[in-house]
Amino acid sequence: MDFSATKIKYNETGYFSKIVNDYLNQDEFLKQFYVHAPTLDGIKASIAARKSFNTNRQLLVDELQQQYAGIEFTPLQQSNLKALLKNNTFTITTAHQPNIFTGPLYFIYKIFHVIKLADLLNKQITDSHFVPVYYMGSEDADLDELGYINLERKKLIWQTKQTGAVGKMKVDKALLKLIDEIYGQVGVQKFGKEITDIFKVCYAEGKTIQQATLELVNILFAGYGLLVVIPDNANLKKSFQDVVEKELAEQFSHQAVEATIQALSTQYKVQAGGRDLNLFYLIDNKRERIEKEGFRFKVSGLKLEWSKEEILNELYNHPERFSANVILRGVFQETILPNIIFVGGGGELAYWLELKNVFAAAHVPYPVLLLRNSFLIMQQQKTEQFKALGFEVKEIFKSDEQLLNELVVKQSTQQLNLIPEIRAAQIFYNELKETVAKVDITLAVHTEALQAKALKRLNELEKKIVRAEKKKFFVQKNKIAAIKQAAFPSDNLQERVDNLSAYYAKYGNKFLQMIYEISEDLDQQFVVIKLNG
Repeated sequence: MDFSATKIKYNETGYFSKIVNDYLNQDEFLKQFYVHAPTLDGIKASIAARKSFNTNRQLLVDELQQQYAGIEFTPLQQSNLKALLKNNTFTITTAHQPNIFTGPLYFIYKIFHVIKLADLLNKQITDSHFVPVYYMGSEDADLDELGYINLERKKLIWQTKQTGAVGKMKVDKALLKLIDEIYGQVGVQKFGKEITDIFKVCYAEGKTIQQATLELVNILFAGYGLLVVIPDNANLKKSFQDVVEKELAEQFSHQAVEATIQALSTQYKVQAGGRDLNLFYLIDNKRERIEKEGFRFKVSGLKLEWSKEEILNELYNHPERFSANVILRGVFQETILPNIIFVGGGGELAYWLELKNVFAAAHVPYPVLLLRNSFLIMQQQKTEQFKALGFEVKEIFKSDEQLLNELVVKQSTQQLNLIPEIRAAQIFYNELKETVAKVDITLAVHTEALQAKALKRLNELEKKIVRAEKKKFFVQKNKIAAIKQAAFPSDNLQERVDNLSAYYAKYGNKFLQMIYEISEDLDQQFVVIKLNG
C-alpha cells in the first residue's frame, strides 16, 4: 500500500484528557502515581523489578498450550512459547474485551503496538527476550458495549438473549446473521469475501465468543508471534488465590486505592472508584458482585451467601468462580504474566494510575504504562479535497467553524476586519478624553465608558461582517463538513467507531501490514495516515 504519515502531538488533537497529556509530558505531580517512566530507562528498571517476582512460567505455558489446542502455532509463536519458560523472557501486554469481529479499529491498533514494541526491544535489549501478548477480558458482561460493530456508518447489533460474561456466550443464529449483513456491506470489495469467510470460520455456531475471538486474533496476528491469554481459567486463577483471599479477608484494595483517588481528584476526574470489595462471583451465565454485610458475604443477584470460612472454601474448591473487577484485574494480569509494559488507551491509563498502591499491597510488580497508538486514516480523495481548500493535514483536528473562518479570511476579496477603523476609534477617544479632561476630569471617565461601548460595537460588527461573508462559502462549508465527518464520525475519533472489515475488504492483509509498519514504539504521537490510491 502506498501511504504517508503525519505526526501530531496528542495535546494538539483536543481528543485526549488532561491526565493523559500530563502523563505523556511526565508531569511532576503525576510521578507519585506510577513506578517506571515510559522510556527505555524506565523499561530497563521494570525488567529489573520483574526479575525479583516469581511468575509460574510453566503454568502459563501449559495453559497457553491447552487454550491453543487444535490450533497450529507458527514458528515464531512456538519460539515465543518456549522462551516464556526462561527467566530472561518478558511479556508486553495489551488487554481488551472480546468485541465481536474485533469491534472498533483501536482493538487492532493496540495489538500492533505491543507487537512493534516487542520487535524494538528484542533489538535494543539483547540479553532479554520479549513476547507480545493480548490478554482477553472475556469475563466482561457489558454486551451493549461488545455486541455490535459500525460498518459504513451503519450499526450492526447482535440481537441475542444471552446474558452474563460475554466471553462465555455462544455463537448463535443471530450472530451468524450479522456475518451475512457484513458481507452485504463489503462483499463487492476485492477482499470482502475473504474477511467474511474468516469470520465464518471463527464464529461457528455453538462456539464460545472467547474461543472465536482467540481464533480470529490468531488468524490476524499469529505471523507476528502474538500470543493470546484467556485468563478465565481455574488453574490461572488458582495462582491468584492468595490475593483474592486477602481481598475477602481485608478488603485491602479499597483501602489501597482510596487515598490515591483523593489525591488524584484534586487535579483530575477520577476514572474508576472501585468498591469496598472488588470481586465478582462468576457462574454459568451470571457475573454478580460479591458484597460483605457484617460477617456474611453475599451475592444478592444469585441469592447466595457464605460465612468467611465458607467463602474461602468456595475459593479453594472453585477459584474460577471469582472474578476481579477493574481495581484488581490488573494485579491478576501481572500475577500470571512476566510482564514489564502495559499498553492501554487513555481511559485505561487513567485508572491504572490509581492502582500503584494496590499493586504494592498485593506485592506484585507495577509495569511501565504506555498509551496505545492512535491513527486517523484519510482516503486520497479526502486528503486532496482538504489540500485544495488550502489546509494541511495536521489541521484536520480544527473545528468546522474554525476551518471555515480561516478559509473565508484567506479567500474572500472583501475587507473582513475593522482593524484600521478600530485603531482610528481608539485614537479618537483617547484624544477626546484629553480634551474633556481639561474641562472636567470626571468627564474623562465618562469618555472611557463611551470608548469601551464603541469598541464593543465595532467588534460585534466585525463578527457580523464575517458571518455575512461566510454565507457565500456554502459549497466550501459543505466540503469541510464532509471531510470532517469522514475523519470524525459523529464527532468521535474514527478508531473508536469504524470496524476493521471495511478496510480489510478493500485492501486485504496489506492493511494490517501497513498498520504494523506505521506503528510507533516509544514515540508517543498521534498519526494521520494518508492513503495514496
